[in-house]
Amino acid sequence: MEEQKNESTERTSENDNSPKVTGVGGIFFFSENPKEARAWYQENLGIESNEYGSSFESRNISNPEEINTLQWCLFKKSSDYFAPSKKEFMINYRVRNMEALVDKLKANGVTVLDDISTYDYGKFVHILDPEGNKIELWEPK
Repeated sequence: MEEQKNESTERTSENDNSPKVTGVGGIFFFSENPKEARAWYQENLGIESNEYGSSFESRNISNPEEINTLQWCLFKKSSDYFAPSKKEFMINYRVRNMEALVDKLKANGVTVLDDISTYDYGKFVHILDPEGNKIELWEPK
C-alpha cells in the first residue's frame, strides 16, 4: 500500500503543472568588493566563481535525470539590480508555469515589477514581497 502511495505521489508531481515555486534558483547578495570577496570564498570555502558567480548542481530526487542549478553571486554594493528593494540580498526561485503564476500573483495584488523576459536559459520576472524584498522568479528551459 505504501509503495502504491509513493508511486502515485511521484506520478502526480511529475505531471503537475500548477503554477508555483519548485526550488531555490539563486542566492545573490551585495559586497563592498566582489572580487576580494570571491577570492575569500574560494580560498576559505572552495567556492570557485567568476563575475557571474558559481553554479551548484543537484538532482531532482523524484526525477534523477533532471539536473537543477543554484546560482550564487556577489553584486557590487552600488548595483541597482535589487532595486527598488533596499535589502542586501535577493533570492531567485525556480518556478513552473510562469505565465499562470504571474497571472495569479497579479490577481492576488502582488507587485510585479516587470514583464516576463525570455532568454536561452529560461524566463524571468521580478516581484516584491510584502516587506519590500525583491524576488526573482525563473522558469528554466
